[in-house]
This record gives sequence, C-alpha cells and structure tokens, in this order.
Amino acid sequence: MTNDHDDGGAPPNTYITREELQKEGIPLAWRDYCAHLLPDLNKCRKESYYLPWKCENERVAWMKCQYDDYQRRMRKLEKRQSQREADRADSVAESL
Repeated sequence: MTNDHDDGGAPPNTYITREELQKEGIPLAWRDYCAHLLPDLNKCRKESYYLPWKCENERVAWMKCQYDDYQRRMRKLEKRQSQREADRADSVAESL
C-alpha cells in the first residue's frame, strides 16, 4: 500500500479550498487533511437523520483517511526521533 501524500517533509495537499470549507460550515477544528470527505458525510447524515447504520461508506472512508494520516504523522515523528538519536550519537562520538 502506498501513500500518495507522504513526501517526507511538506504537509499533505488538501483537496478542498478554504472557501468551500467555510461554505459547508466545517469547524476549524475539523479542517485537516481529511476535511474534503466531511461535506459528503455531513450531507448524508443530515438526509438520513443521523441514523447510525446509514452513511457507512462515507464514514468508513473518512475514518480510513484519518487513520492513514495518523500513520503518516507517526512515521514522520519516528523518522525525526531516529535522526535526533543518530545526531546525538555522532556528537558524543566526536567529543570522545
């Protein structure tokens, strides 16, 4: 499985503009990488009166996006931590 938004250092591209998010009424706290999936999910939820067994495809797509984004951020953090440890080990070796 490949991640199309994992390029190392740059934040991932978003697929929805700020104006569209504003128009859809998406709160600032929910405006992350997966915000492009929320308008369809919210529309489906409103049309189905928030019944828990409705809109499963939209909900699962949003949750998968959230999980993949979490995994991307954790890989980035682990990479940064391993780089710091390697730099620290190099500085200790140089000081001896």
